[in-house]
Amino acid sequence: MAGALFSRDKWRRFRNRFNDLRKCALLNYSQYRQLPDDVNTESNTFRFIGEIESITDGHTLWVRGKDLTIPVSLDKTKCFLLPQQEDSLHGSFASQGVPETPAQIRWNTICTLTEGAKVFIGGQLKMKNNRLSFYSSKENPLMVIFYNCPDDDLPRRIISGARTRWEYWNTVTPISLAAGALSLVYIAASLLERPAFHLTVITAIIAVFIPILPIIPPGILLTALYQRFMLNATTLRAKWDLAKFGLLPDAHIQPSRRFDIRAYSLEALAWIMLLAGILINIIFIFLILFQFKVITL
Repeated sequence: MAGALFSRDKWRRFRNRFNDLRKCALLNYSQYRQLPDDVNTESNTFRFIGEIESITDGHTLWVRGKDLTIPVSLDKTKCFLLPQQEDSLHGSFASQGVPETPAQIRWNTICTLTEGAKVFIGGQLKMKNNRLSFYSSKENPLMVIFYNCPDDDLPRRIISGARTRWEYWNTVTPISLAAGALSLVYIAASLLERPAFHLTVITAIIAVFIPILPIIPPGILLTALYQRFMLNATTLRAKWDLAKFGLLPDAHIQPSRRFDIRAYSLEALAWIMLLAGILINIIFIFLILFQFKVITL
């Protein structure tokens, strides 16, 4: 749960940051020539759209726009790759599903991108080594996104896709499951030789296998409903984000709040389905153990 909340907060900040940057002035040659001598201020935040020209100086990416080529320092900069998607976001979200989440990529992955790949740059310009470049700072982090879609579709693709599809399975989940399993095994082992805690030992052993209970019959039917409801909730949240940032055609922010409310309702219903499936499987296991007289009432 903690990992899911962290993931939601991370992508929420990502969406807000991108929305702020997409509203900044588009840097071109005319803007570039009019910049003051001292550009190291917060007011000199621009967006720039172009293609990869080359990578030099270890961590310097040169991006070529329509009338300007500018260096981008990738030092301490998080870069993202927007997965290719053939379907347009103008259609029904229910039929298309949730767009793929932008993937954070490493330096060696950037080096494999071909010359001419499209890139979105958003951030602050600074004068370093007598050269005007995009630089990242703690106060004004640079955003670099590689993509392969029409420029007009880029904001919708990023805003709607910037979330984890299955956020409750994250980097914290395996650690949490392992710690829980070890704790339950320890409880079962410490009470194994005490007859009065026979039911407690069996319950602890069954609880160790709770992570796999949702994928075994008969509870797996409710798990399928959980996945469907969660996916629909994510789709509605994506739709709400588009409406909130004015990217959903013919929709106003206030009426579109229903997308967010429906998303929370679907997520609550999904959790009910999942927990009900786990409970059914636990009851089913206890009935089997009772039938074979492993446990007695």
